[in-house]
Formats: sequence, structure tokens, C-alpha cells
Amino acid sequence: MDTAQDSCPLIGQRENPSGKSLELCRWRHGCYVAAAGMKSTLTLVLSSYILLSACNAQALTVEELHTMAGLTPETFASHFAGFQFVFRADVQTPEAFLASQAGDCDDFSTLAASELTARGYTTRLVAIRMKRDTHVVCYVNEAHGYLDYNLRARGGLVSCAPEISQIADSVVKSFKSASWTSASEFTYGQGVKRLVKTVVPTAKLTASTARISNHN
Repeated sequence: MDTAQDSCPLIGQRENPSGKSLELCRWRHGCYVAAAGMKSTLTLVLSSYILLSACNAQALTVEELHTMAGLTPETFASHFAGFQFVFRADVQTPEAFLASQAGDCDDFSTLAASELTARGYTTRLVAIRMKRDTHVVCYVNEAHGYLDYNLRARGGLVSCAPEISQIADSVVKSFKSASWTSASEFTYGQGVKRLVKTVVPTAKLTASTARISNHN
């Protein structure tokens, strides 16, 4: 009598007169696929862990940054070219920012201001507010420009005049925004931001003055 047969990659040829062996084959094959999937997931997790460990092992430390020879406004951003953008509500400590190799414009600019000031440069932190974004840069008087975290992979230093409004005008161009609403110079120390000065666009100020004059 002829016997029906089925083939399974896991357990090979099996007789299948009633269908039970075929179901067994499928069940076992399903377990094999699941096991293979678990193995792939485990491999991915281990690979990610190894990669993260390698990155952390190579991460720049605060001490290394402090003692780095030849660190200037022109070379500063190059050490952050591979960092990821991750927004955080609070400014990270320099240690956390460097170890994670991820952060935002606040983290980068405050660290730049601290390190370059310690090396004798005159730095200013400027926050530019736009309709949908707020961006912080570190202006360096001696370099006649500001360091921009968004441009870290392209040198980071943007030539610009020193007035707050001029810095704001330049930053807006990189965001392709129509305008900025206000810009503030501030200092940062011991985890606290302290306002120095805030300006608004000339057109906005003129319009406001006109409204006051008309009211009077």
C-alpha cells in the first residue's frame, strides 16, 4: 500500500497516514523558527551592548577635554561630530553629555562656554526663540563667530557679527525660519541660567512703539 509522505526541514521524511506526523512536523518547525528568532534577537542585543560599551570606552572625558592641547573655537566642535541629538528639558552635566555622546544645543553650548572661557576666550551664551524652536549657541568674541551644535559635523563655527540681533538673524537662516521673536544672552553656572539681556527684532519693536504712540 502506498504511504503518504511529507518533508520537513527539521525532522526529514515522515509517514503521514493520518496527518498527525505532519502536524508534529509543523509544530516542531514552528518551535525551530521561534528559537531562531530568539537567537537573532539575543545576537542583536549583545551586538548593541558591545557597540555601546566600545563607544563608552572611547568617549571623551571631562579631564581629557580640560587637558587637551590645541583646543580652540575652530577645533572644538570636531570632537562632537559623532554625537546624537537628544532633547532634554534640563542641561546635562558635562560628564553625562560626554559619556552618552548625546544631547542638545544647551549641553553643547554651555560646555563650550565653560571650556573655552577657562582657556582665556570671551564667550557668550545666546538663546534665539523662533515660532516653533528655541536654539542656543555659544558666541566666541575672539573667533568672530558662534559655535552651533546643529553644525557640529561641518566645523560648528559660524562667522557672525557680535550683536545679539545679528546672531539671531544668522541662526534663523539655518532653521529656514521667517523670523525670530526674541533673543537672550545669558550665563550658566552651577546648574542655573541667569539672564543678561533680551532683545526683540527691530520691526517688532517699531510696531510696538507705533501702537503705544497711537494709543497716546
